[in-house]
Order: sequence, then structure tokens, then C-alpha cells
Amino acid sequence: MIDRRSMIAATGAGIAIGGLAAGGLVRAQAPQPQGETDMAESPRPIRFALNTSTVRGQNLTVPEQIRLAAEAGYDAIEPWIRDLMQYVEGGGSPGDLRKQLDDAGLTVESAIGFARWIVDDPAERAAGLEEARRDIDLLLKIGGKRLAAPPVGAHTAPGPALDVVAERYRALLDLGQEMGVTPQLELWGFSKTLSRLGELAYVATAAEHPLACVLPDFYHIYKGGSRFEGLGMIEATRMHVFHINDYPAQPPRETIQDADRVFPGDGVCPLPETIAMLIRGGFAGVFSLELFNPGYWKRDAAEVVAEGLAKSKAVVAKAQALVAAGA
Repeated sequence: MIDRRSMIAATGAGIAIGGLAAGGLVRAQAPQPQGETDMAESPRPIRFALNTSTVRGQNLTVPEQIRLAAEAGYDAIEPWIRDLMQYVEGGGSPGDLRKQLDDAGLTVESAIGFARWIVDDPAERAAGLEEARRDIDLLLKIGGKRLAAPPVGAHTAPGPALDVVAERYRALLDLGQEMGVTPQLELWGFSKTLSRLGELAYVATAAEHPLACVLPDFYHIYKGGSRFEGLGMIEATRMHVFHINDYPAQPPRETIQDADRVFPGDGVCPLPETIAMLIRGGFAGVFSLELFNPGYWKRDAAEVVAEGLAKSKAVVAKAQALVAAGA
């Protein structure tokens, strides 16, 4: 059994170890689906979603969040389960939300939940899986496709060995497969568990499940100390959703926080180069704008979501230009 503390520090090496398991996550190990060729030659459109944390401070209702995302021109929305629950508990109908989403042409590519699927205590873990079941049931009612699975409960102290985490992720995946929503293993750069790309890839691979996938985040890759080059080892079809954001040069990585995130292109993250690498590898998923900037929360919500989409599209366009130029 491989203990977290004995994991190889280099992200690329950690992912290569994960390739020994039969999960198909590691790009070098994964066969291409029939009919799919190099995506750099046959590009598919990249889509954009609004993670509603970006306008959390404006205290919008879910219908207002959907309306803003649609009016700004997003393709999808990534709501928070707590907001959906508050809407339903206040008398709102999931069916009404689904109709609003359908009318607006928005999909629910992912949602943010905090079920404690990873914890050691069996009773608490069982309760976490039951919470995930409730979250998925609610997501299905609005047409949701995926649910974030962060390492909540194992983030403040070193968690279980990675093979144990993989077993627990597999149990969550089994639940998702049974119900029809895919749990995505989420990277948390500040966490004591699953803070590095190599750990994320190892667990997803060792889960040995056909639905295993990862939910990366540019800020969390930086915060956790991984190099962006490590993304090139992860099979593109196992990254359905990718949180897009940027970060400033200061404060330093050791003390930077979620609140310091900025719009894509406004910081120092090598977004065009990294996204170009993802596109060359076949990425054709959804970039979901996830920010927690208090300064943005003080602004008009419509302006924030519009600026966020425009800047997200701008960095992706630069990446596509790099790919087209063969750079």
C-alpha cells in the first residue's frame, strides 16, 4: 500500500506510477476511442460555464444566477448544492429550474457539493455517501451531469493512504453510476490530501472505474505546488470540467488564498501555454470560471460574469492561436 507521505514528489513521476493501474486515466496508457484523431487537427469547440461562487457575494437566487449566465453568453452553469437546497427549501421547484435552463440553452455540466466520502470514520463516511445520494438526486431533477468530489474531511490533516482513498472514491463512483451522475475527483491545493496532480491522477487511476475522472483548477495546481506540465500526462477525456481562473504574483504561493484569485489573463498563470497543451492533448471539455474575489462581489453581478467570460474566451483564443501556429 502506498502511503501519501511516501508518494514521489515529482508530479509527473507520481502520475506515471498511477499508470500501472488499469484505470485508463494516464494518457500514455489510454486507447483513443474509435474515430477520434488528434484534436489539434480536428478541434471540437471548448465550452464555458459559470461557477456561481464568482458572484456569491451578490446573494443571488438560483434563477437569477441562471439568468445572468444565459444573458452573458455562457454555455453552462456550475451551481452550488447549498444554493439549490436553499432554493428548494424556500418552496422552489427543481422542475422550474430545469425548464429555465432548457429555455436558456444552458447545461449543468457540474455542481459543487461537500459530501464527506473520504473520511476514516465508517459512520461519518456512510452519512457522506447518503448526502452524495441526496445531492445527486437533486442534480438529476435539474439535468445535472456531474458532481465535484473534493477531499473535504481529509483536508486539514494528512488523510488516508492513497490506495484507501481510491477505494472510497470507487464507492462514490459506484453510487454515481447507479444514479446517473459522475463524481469528479477534485484537486484542492491547500488540502493535506489530494493537493497535487500526481496524487489526484494516482487515486483516479487506482479506483479502476470506468467513470473515474478529475476536476483540476489552475489556481489549485499552483497552490498545491504542482507544475502545469503534469497535466500533459492526464487523458483529456478524463477532464470533463476544468476550473479556470488566474492568480497574482503576490502574495506568494505559500500564503495565497482563494480570495486572491483574479480573472483569467489578469494574473501570472501561464494560461495560454497550458491551455494550448491541453488542446493538443485532445481537451474539448468545459472551462468553468471559479472565483472567490471579494472585490468582484462588490461589483454589479452582470458586469462581473460578462467580464469573466470575455477574459476566459480571450486566453483560450490565445491558446488556440498557439496551437494553430504550431508553437
